[in-house]
Order: sequence, then structure tokens, then C-alpha cells
Amino acid sequence: MLKTSQEMSHRTPLPKVCIALGLPTASELCEHARRELEGGERFFEFRLDYLERPETGVEAISRFLGEHPDTTILATCRRHQNQGRFNGSIEQQLKILEAAVAAGAKGVDVEIESAESAPSILDPLRGQTFLLISYHNFTSTPPLEALLRRMTRIPADAYKIVTTPRKPSDNYRVLSLPRAHPRVSMVVLAMGEMGFSTRVLSPAFGGLYTYAAPHAAEGTAAGQVSARQLRHCYRVEKFSRTARIYGVIADPVRHSISPAVHNRAFQARRIDAVYLPFLVHPNQLKDFFLMAEKLPVTGFSVTIPHKQRIIRYLDIVDPLARRIGAVNTVWRKGGKWRGANTDVPGVTVPLSKYLRLPKSSVLLVGNGGAARSAAFALTDAGAKVSIVGRNVDRVRALAKNCGAEPLLLKQAETQNFDAIVHATSVGMYPHSNECFFNGRIPGDVVFDMVYNPLETVLIQRASAQGKTVIPGLQMFLEQAAHQFELWMGESAPRPVMERAALDALAPRT
Repeated sequence: MLKTSQEMSHRTPLPKVCIALGLPTASELCEHARRELEGGERFFEFRLDYLERPETGVEAISRFLGEHPDTTILATCRRHQNQGRFNGSIEQQLKILEAAVAAGAKGVDVEIESAESAPSILDPLRGQTFLLISYHNFTSTPPLEALLRRMTRIPADAYKIVTTPRKPSDNYRVLSLPRAHPRVSMVVLAMGEMGFSTRVLSPAFGGLYTYAAPHAAEGTAAGQVSARQLRHCYRVEKFSRTARIYGVIADPVRHSISPAVHNRAFQARRIDAVYLPFLVHPNQLKDFFLMAEKLPVTGFSVTIPHKQRIIRYLDIVDPLARRIGAVNTVWRKGGKWRGANTDVPGVTVPLSKYLRLPKSSVLLVGNGGAARSAAFALTDAGAKVSIVGRNVDRVRALAKNCGAEPLLLKQAETQNFDAIVHATSVGMYPHSNECFFNGRIPGDVVFDMVYNPLETVLIQRASAQGKTVIPGLQMFLEQAAHQFELWMGESAPRPVMERAALDALAPRT
């Protein structure tokens, strides 16, 4: 039978974000904690097992709390058998944790494996501190109900369950646990890029708190980001339990600036919503929809590699998006999933500022989802479109579908076009030194859809050759603004979104 939080011997109210500090020396541990204090943080996990001599961490706790008594420290000394770094016995581990409590730590984290091997050894801690029993799985997400029953056989104040998701729906299983057992105090998280959404959503789903990395050092688990990012980008303590959930699905997704842009837009319009990055592998779209319906997700952006395949999972698709065969914007209305393609205005609006599209000659580079959107948008606008790309067969197929002319690269390089639209990932971070054209760029206006980096090699070379250039950020912002308007039914705060994008793309020092 699961024990309730009322049955626990000790309860301590905790802040919603805990900074996980794992540093090699006690002085570095305290220094990073002080930096976080300056940023307003007050809750720290001191990973004593990261220290060569954990007892120096006990001294650091005493010294740090003497200087900053209004802070909360959770002491952890995880054994190497349980993916920690402490090589001593369980008895030695508990002795260090008892000393940490005596030094002022408000709580201790004891892994379930240590707790089960010697339950009575925890008795000196019960009633003296906040006792957290933790479980970590670095390979998968096991059946969680059975796991929780196992853990709650050990009396404690709270239970931490941290797993590794293998598919998107694993995240929902983790997040749903606290709501299914509201009388059991829990910390629940999923690790890695795929599990990132749980780090943001966990407190709203009933978790006691979430973990963050220090701003100027690495975190202690895969997927941790800084508290500054959790608070300022994702507003982890601001959105409500009933907030609408939006996001972007991609593989990879870590590089996306969409969360920074849309979350800033929500904030500017005072909308109770959060926008998250969802890592979805190519074979996991069906599983993502299972998670999306349960969370529930209200809408999401779609990018590489899902823009074409997503259509089969939608109930209603905008006719133009259907003709293009690619969707980049999805939302749910009336219980049905709907799809549209805002890449179309993302292409035509920036280009129309520099040339009249009807009868203009445009060379389109690419044959994927973004290229398909551009091809149909340009031909519908009356442009004479030629297409070039690395996959000749796919170029010919796309050209046939939209009424364009397929070209080989050597043919394209001998001509001159009114505009070039580059719609491949060549030159995108982290392969920022690449460029589709090695020599002369055969167009007067050069539009690169790649926005990270802000100034690609293609844009640099085009500028050097005297071309008019359109950086990819213009397309990104145009399509993002149209997404916002489809989801919210109101005008997008475009200047705010542009500033957020520039901030997100600015080099970090």
C-alpha cells in the first residue's frame, strides 16, 4: 500500500527549482552556489560524491549556510554502483549524509538500492531532515506503478523517480505519476533530449520541484538546462496547471530557437501557455500523438524530418498544404488535428519585398519538405521556377509536381536568375562552413532559408559578389508569426519575436 505524504515523518516546503552542483572541489562547489545566489536561486543539491574527499563537502555546507542561512541544501552522496562517484560502503555513505545534516543540510537524497540493503540504517535521518529516496534508470522507463510500490515500502518524506525515455509517451507516463498518487510526494523527471519536456512540466503536474544545471558549469544529468532558461524562457513557475501546451517536433530538436521565440510571444500577450521542444524520431510520430492527446498538446510546429509524413496522422489538412505534400503547423480544434503550411508566406513575403514574383526567374535549391513548400508557393505566385538539388530523381519528381524545370547543378551555374532560394540544410549549424555553391552564385537576390548561423557562408559569399541577400531569419520569423496567429487568433507580436530570435542566436560568452 502506498504511503501518503501525511504519513511521512518530516515535510519541508521546497522551492520549485533545485540547482544540481557537482564540482571537483569544495571551493568550486561554493563558488558556483554563490553565483546562482546572485541570480536569485535559493535551493541547491550538493553532490558530495563528485568530491575527491566528500567530507570537505560537509565542511562546505556548514561554511556556506553560515554565510547564507536563507538557502536550502540537499546533500547527495551517490555510490558508484548506482551511477554515482562515491566508492565507499553504504555505512560510510550514510555517515557522510548524517554529517551533512548536522552541518545544516535540510535534506538528503538516498538511492533506493542503498535504502533497501540496510533499511534500519536510515533511522538516524528520519525526523531529523527531509529524506528523499531516489531511483535512476539510465537506459529506459520501466513500469512505474510497480516501481513506486517498491519505493514506498521504505518510509520517507518524498520519492524521486528519474528515468530515460525511449519514446515520447514515456514522458507522459512519468509526468502522470504524481497526479495518479496526489498523496505521495514525488519528484519525477525523464533524462536526455527526449525527456526535456518533463523538466519544465513536472512541477505543474504535481512534482515537488525540478532540477537545473548551474549557469556556468555542466549539470549532473543529461538534459539539464540552467535555472535561468527554465525561469525566463519556459517560465516554469508562471504557467498554470491548465496552461495550453505547444511545441516543436523534430529530430534533432535541441538547436531550435522556436521555444525562445514563441514563449516570448506568449509572455508579451500574457497567454497562459508554454512551448516545448519535443524530440521525435522518424518512426515515433504515432507514439508522439498518443502523448500529445494525453498531455494534452494544443498545437505544434513541424520541422525536419516530419513535414511530409505528418500528414497521414492529421484529420484535416489545408488544401495548399495537401497539394504541397508538407505541413509545418498543427493544431487541435473540435477534437480534430488540423494541419497547414506557413512556410508559404515565409517564402513569398520576404521575396516580394525585393522583386515582383510574377514572371520572375527563381532557382530553387533543394528537394525536401522546405523546398516543396517554396516550389509550390513560387509557382502559385507566377514565378518561373527551376529546381536543382543533390538527388536528381527527387528534383525531377518535385519539378513535375509543381510545373517547374529540373536542372543539374552545372546547368544552373551557367545561367542567371532573378532570385535563388536555398532550401537545404547545407550550411546549417553545426556544419556552418559548408555552402551549396562553390564559385559564382547565379542569382541577383539570394534567399537562404538556413537561419542558424545568422549569416551563413552562402549569405557571406553572395554579399561579397554584390548580391541582394535575404537571411533565413526573415523566413523563420514570417512563418512563426503566421503559426502564432493560427493558434491564437490574434496578431503576432513580431518585434518581440524578432528580438527573442536574435537573443537566442547570439553567441554565448
